[in-house]
Amino acid sequence: MGTTQLESVPEPKYWHLKTVLSEALDSEFTVGEILPNERDLAARFGVARATLRQALEQLELEGRLQRRRGVGTTVAPPRMGVAVGNDQQVWPGTGDDAWQAVDCTLATPPAVVATALETARDQAVHIVRRSRVSHGQPVAAELLYVPVTSVPDLTAIDTPSEAARARAVLRELQRLELEGQDRAVELGSARADDARELDRLPGAPVLVVTTRFFAGGHTAALSVATYRADTCRLTFGASGGVEIHHGPDRQAS
Repeated sequence: MGTTQLESVPEPKYWHLKTVLSEALDSEFTVGEILPNERDLAARFGVARATLRQALEQLELEGRLQRRRGVGTTVAPPRMGVAVGNDQQVWPGTGDDAWQAVDCTLATPPAVVATALETARDQAVHIVRRSRVSHGQPVAAELLYVPVTSVPDLTAIDTPSEAARARAVLRELQRLELEGQDRAVELGSARADDARELDRLPGAPVLVVTTRFFAGGHTAALSVATYRADTCRLTFGASGGVEIHHGPDRQAS
C-alpha cells in the first residue's frame, strides 16, 4: 500500500515536546510537585512559550498535570476511575448515592434542558445542585432539573431553603415509578461556576455525564453531572450510576 497524505504529515513540535515533558515528569518530578514557570521551561527545552503551552494543555487533558489557582501547574496523581453502567435503575439520592445536596432553586432552565424535559421555555423547574467529594477533593458537580409536574405534592411548607429543599425534592421524586434511564458522556470545558466548585480554572477539561430519568411515559428529571477530567477516567461496568474507584486498595463510597 502507498503512503497516505496523513502518514506523511510530520509530527507537530508541541506533540514531540509533550512526549519529552511526559518522560521528565516520570523521572524528575513527584505527584503534587510544582513545575517551573513557563519561561524557565521554554528556555530549558528550547521552544517558544506558545509551543510549551500547547504541550502543557495536552498533558493536562491527559490527566498528567493540574493547573490550580494561586498554586501553578502541578504533577497530577493517577486518575480515578468513573464507572458508568446501565444495569441498575435508581432515582438520584437513593441507595449508596455519594452525592451531597447543596441547594435547590425554582428557575427557568436552559433551552436545551427545557426541550429535553418537554416543558415550555419560560416554565420554571426545580434545579437541585449537588456535589461529590472524594478523599477531601471535589471531583464532580451536578445540576438536577426536575419539572414541577414530577413532584406535584411538594409544598412551600415542605420545602425549606438550600440543602433541605433539595432533599425534599429528591424524596418526592422517588415516589414516582422509575421506568428507565439513559446516559450520555462527552468531553467538555468547565464553565465559570463549575470551575469554582471543582477548584479548576475556567475552560479546564471536564467529563459531562447527562442522564435522563423516565416516569409516566416522559422525562421526569434530567441530571447534568460535571466531572474533573484531570482526576477521573471513564470505565464501563455492570454497576449502575456513576461511581469513583481509587484502585484495589480503596474505594470511595
